[in-house]
Amino acid sequence: MSTYFIAGIDTDAGKSIATGLLAKFLLSKGVNVITQKLAQTGCLNVSEDIETHRNLMGVESFEEDETGLTCPYIFKFPASPHLSASMENVEIDINKISEATKVLENKYETVLLEGVGGVYVPLVGSYSTLDYLQEKKYPVILVSSAKLGSINHTLMTLDLLHSRGVEVKGIIYNLYVDSSEQIIADSKNVFKMFLKKFGYPQVVVDMPKITEGVVVDDFFQLI
Repeated sequence: MSTYFIAGIDTDAGKSIATGLLAKFLLSKGVNVITQKLAQTGCLNVSEDIETHRNLMGVESFEEDETGLTCPYIFKFPASPHLSASMENVEIDINKISEATKVLENKYETVLLEGVGGVYVPLVGSYSTLDYLQEKKYPVILVSSAKLGSINHTLMTLDLLHSRGVEVKGIIYNLYVDSSEQIIADSKNVFKMFLKKFGYPQVVVDMPKITEGVVVDDFFQLI
């Protein structure tokens, strides 16, 4: 049993695509894998990110999707979970999320748990995703991209995770943004330099633009 947390440098880093592709890769290797979402906002009744995972995996919905185990909290208003929850007079129970993960861990070899926004997003009160990661000790796979500002966001996130003693397995580098070869190469070098600085594996794996049937074999370096 292994649980990995898929974190992003910000809201649009590509966590859902990365999570779905990583699950697809593990399925192709015969691993009994399921994905989970910490919480989802901007949806009604069903988690659109979980649906994205299943579509990329090429599978139908799991029974655990229907019972809410794979996304314990879904809120209509598209905002940070703490705000969306308060607008529905709900307080997020961290234990409910962790208990759902434990149920999945008991049935599946690997659980890929996707975060919400960046790692400092509040979940309830002053308790953030970063606090949750420090508490649960899940190894993190960080999703970054080639868009402007990604170096700053990526290095700050690595620094925060390191300061809390959170393990980082590597970076998935989302190439959905059209950028110059020079910027892409330089960003990768910078990321590897700082991964080494913080004592993490110098693993930076490209996530290509999505095409039908795509499987990213290099993902084996992250798991």
